[in-house]
Amino acid sequence: MIFTSKNDKFLNMLKQISTNLEEAAQYFVDYKIESKDQLEEFSKVMKSYEKKGDSYIHELIVALNKTFITPLEREDILALAMKLDDVLDGYEQWASRVEIYEFTSSDDYMIRFVNLLLEATKEIAEAAHHLSRRKLLNIRTHVIKINDIESECDDLLQDSIRELFKSEKDPIKIIQYKELYEMLETIADSCEDVANTLETIIMRNA
Repeated sequence: MIFTSKNDKFLNMLKQISTNLEEAAQYFVDYKIESKDQLEEFSKVMKSYEKKGDSYIHELIVALNKTFITPLEREDILALAMKLDDVLDGYEQWASRVEIYEFTSSDDYMIRFVNLLLEATKEIAEAAHHLSRRKLLNIRTHVIKINDIESECDDLLQDSIRELFKSEKDPIKIIQYKELYEMLETIADSCEDVANTLETIIMRNA
């Protein structure tokens, strides 16, 4: 597809979706939970980010259905939007789960996970910025970094579960922590899916 200034709105909408994701990830890292009330607030705010993301996706789909010529293949635009939404959904689901489990503190592994995930979302936002400016080749550096972060999260998942089975004796806690670690690693997988979609866009359009 040929980029035209008239239809850059789709690239800007993708940037808007990625910015909302980055803001949600930053909030995820920054918010300090010390009580059940704060846990409820945390989950509520993450849900609001998720709803905002859904509204952006809906707006993009409506625009796609009304537009004949798009700056990228419409399938690629939609695929990227949905992969970005998967990342945000993962964050919201994790926040909901910790509220259910009433976890008011994070261990070192969770902290390392969320910091890596924040780094990945920042790379995604930068990639989306380059996409909005039609600087496709500049995206590849961010794609590589996201893939590297996902590999780090794979290793971290193995380390966290190994340590969990060594140190935790309560079977309920083992189940809960293992699920939470795996959910965080799934968010990293979703970030990698975004990177793979960006790579496809580069290949087709650069």
